[in-house]
Amino acid sequence: MASRGRRGGRGGRGDRQRPAGGGDQPPPAFTPGRAQAGGRGAGSSGPPPRASYARPAATATPSVASSSSAPPPSASSSAQVAQLGRDIEEKLSLGRPGSAIVPPRRPGYGRVGMKCFVRANHFIVEAADKDYFHYDVTISPEIASKQVSREVISNLVHLYGESHLGKRMPAYDGRKSLYTAGPFPFESKEFVVKLPERNDGGSSSKRKDRERLFKVNLKLASHGDLHHLRQFLRGVQPECPQETIQVLDVVLRAQPSILYNVVGRSFFHPTLGATGDLGDGLEYWRGYYQSLRPTQLGLSMNIDLSARAFYDPVIVTDFIQKHFNYRDMTRALSDQDRIKVKKALRGVKVELVHQEYARTYRITGISPQSAQHTMFTLDDNKTSISVVQYFRQKYNIVVKHPNLPCLQAGSDSKPVYLPMEVCKIIRGQRYTRKLNEKQVSNLLRATCQRPNDRERNIRQMVSQRDFGADNLVSNEFGMKVSGDLAKVSARVLPAPMLNYHPSGREATVDPRMGQWNMINKKMINGARVDAWSCINFSMKLNRNVPYDFCDELVNMCNSKGMVFNPRPVLDIKFANVNQLERALADVHKESMTKLAGSNCPQLQLLIIILPDMSGSYGRIKRKCETELGIVSQCCQPRQAAKLSKQYFENVALKINVK
Repeated sequence: MASRGRRGGRGGRGDRQRPAGGGDQPPPAFTPGRAQAGGRGAGSSGPPPRASYARPAATATPSVASSSSAPPPSASSSAQVAQLGRDIEEKLSLGRPGSAIVPPRRPGYGRVGMKCFVRANHFIVEAADKDYFHYDVTISPEIASKQVSREVISNLVHLYGESHLGKRMPAYDGRKSLYTAGPFPFESKEFVVKLPERNDGGSSSKRKDRERLFKVNLKLASHGDLHHLRQFLRGVQPECPQETIQVLDVVLRAQPSILYNVVGRSFFHPTLGATGDLGDGLEYWRGYYQSLRPTQLGLSMNIDLSARAFYDPVIVTDFIQKHFNYRDMTRALSDQDRIKVKKALRGVKVELVHQEYARTYRITGISPQSAQHTMFTLDDNKTSISVVQYFRQKYNIVVKHPNLPCLQAGSDSKPVYLPMEVCKIIRGQRYTRKLNEKQVSNLLRATCQRPNDRERNIRQMVSQRDFGADNLVSNEFGMKVSGDLAKVSARVLPAPMLNYHPSGREATVDPRMGQWNMINKKMINGARVDAWSCINFSMKLNRNVPYDFCDELVNMCNSKGMVFNPRPVLDIKFANVNQLERALADVHKESMTKLAGSNCPQLQLLIIILPDMSGSYGRIKRKCETELGIVSQCCQPRQAAKLSKQYFENVALKINVK
């Protein structure tokens, strides 16, 4: 039997009160250009109140006790004590549940610049004036998966909707909270719900006919209305009723949470846009980010495009070949490679491709030995056989990669060993580990769009979502979502005048369309660099290029108003990327020795020509800036080879700031 891992214990009331879309926070999906509206979103921290959506005011009265043996206080001291009491009470009142810290009022409106209107990726939401009821949900046995919890509640509504729920359509957050636009005909009730047994790691195909029983208890927790939210949006009430916004946000997210893959506040699915290859056994899915926010325009739903990395649905051997760039799959894995493979595949679901019926397993590890040497005992508790022999005898399958380890499912006490080549990764599993630079670049390229294209795609996403056709949103809760982007007044401010050193031919410049250059200009505060050096990690550059590059860069820095010593402390170094940390440490050590006793005690700047392959920038910066204390300037080898004046100007500006 494959074990199902639990992701956290029972949260109780704290879990129930968590805002929609909460839970474990995943690595951010890529949503460049997301507009942030005013006010706190539905995912802000802090539990909502239990009794009502209107927070009751509290009182706090400090008291001052005096000793009986002490002399009576004077009039001045009594006044001071009274004033102190008032000050303490005023400070304590800021923490009262019923009082809020009122932000300062806007002093006025802009007058400078050209007035215009811009479209923001916000869609105005109108909510009907209804009473909302909050019910606590307790499912037994406890369920770790939100998806399974939603299946349980969906079946409950289907079975008992007309007979016991008063034909109400509830909105469920997947955890501990359920909301309705009217009361159930009970305050507390327990239901029994059946779900088909999942075959995740089952021992035989007969398990698919079994059912799982769940007891679901619904208990009224609180109820409220839109009064405080409307007061807040009108500016009458200073505190935002976050719990009311949470109710509406759960309603708007209920349907897509069932249809799509949920990651934080975003939804992903192949039907929401074209998928693409990220490389190394991963693919990306497109989707959208959704969040309900209070703004000056009213309730607004922020929607933006997003993309996320998922495992490519391929045979496990193909994934290992792509992900780890293994060329010879006939060789056994080293202990180090075995650990890497185990770390990459642990928790991933696979399905068997050699059987007629579907069987899925969750990977818990890999076997310590190869498939041909991994032994187990048959059901007769007598016969010991290898995995390779078993698949040849049982399924007439000749394992092509007997030197590779097996995938392990189930528990350590009752493991299930599976050859990698008969297991296919199930589609729709998000990749949670850090992406490499190539994958990040591919993901950014997939989401980077011009404003017009982005607006068109966001409109298409909202049209595809079709909130008007969602019965829960439009009919049950009476909410309407505008199909047009919000129109916001704006101003195009004049560009600031830039001042350069008066010794240059151009002392001032007025930028046009956000652009200007350094031609005929000098920096107004040129820096001084006395001690510097250069190291080259590129193997493809001609050996003379680093010398020419440094000469041209020094000349450019001096021509732009800096005082840059033309002679480096050390001769230009050439090093291999495999010895990166060591080479940087050697440069630091040699420079410190040579500069000992001079006016400049340490290296001021290290110019680094990066390796030809990407992926070393972070290591270089961490070593130089945090460990060695060296200011570094990294340069791409292809740019260094061009010896472009414009590139030298840009690098000179960076060095001057550093």
